[in-house]
Amino acid sequence: MRRGAKIGIVGGLLTAMVGAAGYGTYNLYQGVSGGNSGGTTVAKALPTVTGPPTAAEVRKTARDFLAAWAKGDETAAGALTNDPTTAAAELTAYRQKAHVTSLKLTPGVPGGAEATKVPFKVAATLTYDGKRSPWSYDGSLTVFRGATTHKPLVDWHPSVLNPKLGEGESLETGKASKPQVELVDRNGKALDATAYPSLAPVLTDLRQRYATKVQGGTPGIETWIDGGDGTAGETLHVLTKGKPAKLRTTLDAGVQAAAEKAVKQRSNAGVVALKASTGQILAVANNPAGGTNLALGATVAPGSTFKVVTAATLLEKGVTPGQSVPCKQYDNYNNGKMFHNVEKSQNLSATFAWDFENSCNTGFISLAGKLSESSVPTVAHDVFGFGQTWNVGVGAFDGKVPGGSGDEMTSEMIGQGQIQMSPLNMASVAATARTGLFHQPVIVAPSLIGEPIAKAGRALSPNADASLRSLMRLTAQQGTAATAMSGLTGTYLGAKTGSAEAGTEQPNGWFLAYRDDVAASGVVLQGGHGGDSAGPIVADVLKAARG
Repeated sequence: MRRGAKIGIVGGLLTAMVGAAGYGTYNLYQGVSGGNSGGTTVAKALPTVTGPPTAAEVRKTARDFLAAWAKGDETAAGALTNDPTTAAAELTAYRQKAHVTSLKLTPGVPGGAEATKVPFKVAATLTYDGKRSPWSYDGSLTVFRGATTHKPLVDWHPSVLNPKLGEGESLETGKASKPQVELVDRNGKALDATAYPSLAPVLTDLRQRYATKVQGGTPGIETWIDGGDGTAGETLHVLTKGKPAKLRTTLDAGVQAAAEKAVKQRSNAGVVALKASTGQILAVANNPAGGTNLALGATVAPGSTFKVVTAATLLEKGVTPGQSVPCKQYDNYNNGKMFHNVEKSQNLSATFAWDFENSCNTGFISLAGKLSESSVPTVAHDVFGFGQTWNVGVGAFDGKVPGGSGDEMTSEMIGQGQIQMSPLNMASVAATARTGLFHQPVIVAPSLIGEPIAKAGRALSPNADASLRSLMRLTAQQGTAATAMSGLTGTYLGAKTGSAEAGTEQPNGWFLAYRDDVAASGVVLQGGHGGDSAGPIVADVLKAARG
């Protein structure tokens, strides 16, 4: 009877296993041959299950693993993975290093191509130094069938603990090594990329450069990614906030807000505003905000806005504002390249002042004989600071005035040729014209930058300085910049327009100006005439700024 019962049980079990699996081969068996008595015991086949785990196996394995993990049985949880030793160790480290004092794990509905991926929700409580904090996030695990055991197992990776963990990484909770850094404007107002989207790359750059140099503040208690080599990675959770250290910039939140709004008038636009007497950067804005940083990094010809530098050079060579300098429709110098004016207009009775305020190219070219090949590059270097390294405190282009002979020389006189500038560079030109002395632009205190600040070799001569300001005031009041500058008043007011050929259908539009102690410059790629495209942007920034 006992033998008969045994046959019935084994046979029933074998049938059930084959029916449940639906596939497999037999390689082990134990059963009975022979009659009710005197039979011989032989091996009966048991199934080796292959293929993906069934939906029921996936659910059960995930549920059992999460249950063992949640109650702190890391050994049992690890045994349900394909790497029991590593999994158990990393699960233990999760609880101990991250200071997890309670844990609830809720499995979701399996999904994925073969329904083997199981999402789950993590609700943990972290306790450190008497501070308790709930932390919730979404996780996932994958169940597969082991190649050797043929059992359903959790595929172990650190990302099971948290989706942001990579191989060799773990979670750690403790007191942060340093306080959070809050960037503020010159008046202590907080700056963030949500309110000022153009500043996103600037603020990131500043944090990377100076976060470790800022004094003050107290660190908070945080949970972060431990890179495995002792380095702290991304902070994933904050239990208690510390007092942030403040990184003070030279920016002005009010002027920045105005600049952000102003550049939206045109696409592919950038603008910079400076405090003329110090070179401190007040605003940096671009449209699109997440595109190329034209304001600080453009490397394009500045067109006629560079005539401010050329005019300064000519004034120091003895040219006077009232001097007769006919503006011809076409002209060249020494049988070189033929130049024309933007509107191909002419005024044969023009003075140098008229040529400047109406941006006459041919009038400037006709004066090339008063200059040597090095004249403009030398003034650009000595007076306006170009050709030196500008340690601004953030990534920025220094400007380029290469100089040259023949057609290159005359092209550079009107801001073309191989000259390259950004709005930051040309805002500095406007500031130097306003004060007569170059102040290298900075966005944080020079003491924080810790690198040499470019200095002027000399100031612009007093006569040239006064004459240049008079030319720029005429341009703002009755010349090519008058429309854009309409309504702006100030003790010191000046502007210059520019349209730079760039091999495109429309030239790049440039504008620089100052109002009392604020200087600004902007560019609109393929914007056409600078007074119409970049001019209103710069004017709006100056209206918002207090000189």
